This record gives sequence, structure tokens and C-alpha cells, in this order.
Amino acid sequence: MKRILVVEDDLALSAGLCFELDSGGYISVSAYTYQKAFQLVKEDRFDLVLLDVNLPDGNGFDLCKAIKALRPEIPVIFLTANDLEQNVLDGFDLGAEDYVTKPFSMKILLRRVEAVLRRSGQSKAEESAQRWSDGYLTLDFGALTAQRGGETLTITPNEYKLLRVLTDNAGNILTRQVLLERLWDSGGNFIDDHTLTVTMNRLRAKIEDDTHSYIQTVRGMGYIWKGVQR
Repeated sequence: MKRILVVEDDLALSAGLCFELDSGGYISVSAYTYQKAFQLVKEDRFDLVLLDVNLPDGNGFDLCKAIKALRPEIPVIFLTANDLEQNVLDGFDLGAEDYVTKPFSMKILLRRVEAVLRRSGQSKAEESAQRWSDGYLTLDFGALTAQRGGETLTITPNEYKLLRVLTDNAGNILTRQVLLERLWDSGGNFIDDHTLTVTMNRLRAKIEDDTHSYIQTVRGMGYIWKGVQR
């Protein structure tokens, strides 16, 4: 279940928000102050923060900035009486995903919460699809970067293509024929069987060591990616 932090110093409104969120299938946690909210974000996991601007010990804009610096993946929805255009713009400039002004409709707020969580889930899925990591080897196919044990590796475009095909099909045998059909060099020339062997050996030398093995050869058939993503 999705966990939502409600940062609101109006105790009656906070209780009402938590009741509606819990009734809607979420797990709500309330905080009435800046310090309490920030401590909770540091110590716990949340999928979304509902955030008032006027807090007894600080400013919600400052808290949003601190949350985004510490946990940039957590979406924030401002829920406040500060309805000036500049307030709204400031909220979005700080990275908030939505800005709702009081008074508001609870039904509409719940729809906005649902929409923000859905977009956040899609973004995380897209980001995850662009990266592979087991904590030792990290491959970023969007940025075309690779690290092994914190050391940056030099990987060629064809090696990235090969790694992407292997990791996308982890645990499955990929025949040499399938790999040959998937891999083309930067000039659009087909890679032959010998080039595939050379590329695979070179790639193994870059990403593997005595304690970390990722590519298994299945004699007479092809290869299997053995790495387990974490």
C-alpha cells in the first residue's frame, strides 16, 4: 500500500485528511511541524507528501526543498491557503508535482493524489528500465555509463547494445543467431560471428572479476545473463 505523509498543523484538517486517505486504500502518517516531518522523511519510506506551507516552526517551501534534496524521488503536493500566483509558481519551481489551494474538494484531491502517484510509478518504471545494478556493477543505458565497484568503465556502443539485450533477457538463453540479428555496428554493418565472440570476451574482461561473473556460455547454443538486479 502507498504511504502518504500529511504535513498539516490544523489538527482537525489533518485528522480528516488521514481518515479519507486511509479510507481510500492508502496508509497515512501525520506530522504537525517542519522538524517532525523532516525527521520522518529521513527515517521512513513515503510514496508522497501532502504539504502545508504555513507551519508553526518553519516554512513548507523550505521543507519541500529539503525533502527534494534528501529524497528527490518522493512527489510533493502542496495543500495550502497561500493562493497567490507567485506562491503557486514558487511551489512548482521547488519541484512540487501539484499545488492545491484551500478550500478544496476531498474527492478532487484524492484524484490528484492518484494521478501524481500514477505518474511517479511510471517514471520509476521508466528509470528502472534504463538502469541495471546489483550494487557492484551499475549500467545506465540512458546515459551510456557503466561502473564496476565504483570504477567508471569505458564501454563501446556495441557493447552497450549487447549488455542491454542480455540484461533484458536475464536468465534466458540467447542464441548466437539472436544476438547477431540484434547487433549492428555504428555504420549499420552486420556483426559477424567472429566479431560477436571478440566483443563478448572483451566485455567479460571489463565487467567481470574473480568474484563477479555475469555472462555464462552455453556451449553450442549461446549465452545467459546470470546477474541478479537489486
